[in-house]
Amino acid sequence: MKHILFIFFDQLRYDAVGALGNPYVYTPALDSLAADSVIFERCYTPSPVCVPARLSLHAGQYPNRTGNCGNVKNVPAYHGKGFYSEFTENGFNTCCVGKMHYAWDLLGNIGFKKRYTQEPLANDDYSAFLRSSPFTENIFDYNGQRSDMYYVPQVSQLPAEYHPTQWIGDRSLDFLDSVDPDKENTFLFSSIFHPHPPFSPPAPWNKIYRSYDGIEPHIPENFDMKDIAPLLCTRMSLERFGISELDLKRLRNFYYACVSFGDYQVGRLIAELKRKKMYDDTLIVVSSDHGEMLGDFSTVGKRSMKDGAAHVPLMIKLPGVSPCRRSDVCSLIDLAPTLLSYAGIPYDKSEYDGVDLFSERHGEVFSQYGCGKTGVFMLVTDKDKLIYSAQRDRYYYYKDHDEDHDTYQENAPKLSAMKAKLDAYIAADKNIPEEKKKKPIDHPFNTKYKDDPYVYDREMSRVPPEYHLHLTDPGEVKKSDFLE
Repeated sequence: MKHILFIFFDQLRYDAVGALGNPYVYTPALDSLAADSVIFERCYTPSPVCVPARLSLHAGQYPNRTGNCGNVKNVPAYHGKGFYSEFTENGFNTCCVGKMHYAWDLLGNIGFKKRYTQEPLANDDYSAFLRSSPFTENIFDYNGQRSDMYYVPQVSQLPAEYHPTQWIGDRSLDFLDSVDPDKENTFLFSSIFHPHPPFSPPAPWNKIYRSYDGIEPHIPENFDMKDIAPLLCTRMSLERFGISELDLKRLRNFYYACVSFGDYQVGRLIAELKRKKMYDDTLIVVSSDHGEMLGDFSTVGKRSMKDGAAHVPLMIKLPGVSPCRRSDVCSLIDLAPTLLSYAGIPYDKSEYDGVDLFSERHGEVFSQYGCGKTGVFMLVTDKDKLIYSAQRDRYYYYKDHDEDHDTYQENAPKLSAMKAKLDAYIAADKNIPEEKKKKPIDHPFNTKYKDDPYVYDREMSRVPPEYHLHLTDPGEVKKSDFLE
């Protein structure tokens, strides 16, 4: 029988795992898994933001083909059913737990036989779970308070046993407990919301890195943000948010606490696989949709072609394949053909931009954020990056893993070949540029308060009207096309 466990973190940067280069972070479960896995050291997201990255994973196609390159509910060019459904249709017992951020059918099954939903600001299965808990009257921001506290580290309002990350672990264990590994093929997708902001680990996990003095944020000497502004999300700059050195230290520590609590869930799943004698026969994937800048280049968040946001972890424990490290470049789009090939499920190669990582390799991969005159496009090889900013009509070239020094030369033969490939990718872009309307800045995050519309009445009832509680209007949240 064939068994697959796909563990997907949200906003987990490559170097936030001990085995991937961070000796200060506690990730014993992931480190142990890495020792049994093929580690892909040069995996890049097809888009450094949630919705397009996850759609590309789902479709096995780059954003220039799916027609989605940002966190908006546009009408994408992609109308396929996605590769998850291939497993269900071929007799696998399939289950998805957690956040998928498939904006066009947020709470749907997305091809899985069973799904346990956990989507921010939605009336999902996790919300129903909390409504039946002892905390139903007192918890309003179960994933942490967003908007004005979006990048303020905070202790979860929930104890560990009811925390969103623990719920993902619990529901995943429920599924594993229900399967008969000798009689059915299984595919479990466990999607953990953290370490996506707000960084809100449960107590006492929030105290795990109080004295953390590990990897410092990467801010080059004589750094000029204006020079590389198109490659960063400048609205998420430390200066704009007023994030001091001490604030950033706390923020990073809470981020890593979220990572460690997620790692704890991974350990629980692996222990269950071993208890059921499934571990040796299970293909296990660990990856993330994109990273988190964590202060690198004086910014936080995603939406950047710098490695902090664009470089993602990827490890695959493949039965029968010896653990090793690979430095060839790859992408999340490769996971669809890789997993389908392992399962023996036939597929049309023309449907996918990715390749089976255990039989083919790329010369380069692409990434994209935005389109048209505001788009940023990237080509990545085993060692180099070529990035084009449409806004500035400028190319940037970084070689030998050096992200500090742009060495682009117009007529260099190697760059001409890379430029031709990147230009061809851009020319094939199916995204339709939207007319941007300038929005008033109502607070530093340049977005209206994002409160859960399904607890609005309960929150309003807890404060007498003469104190005028400021909450997002529920109708406005439901109609919003903006997704974090």
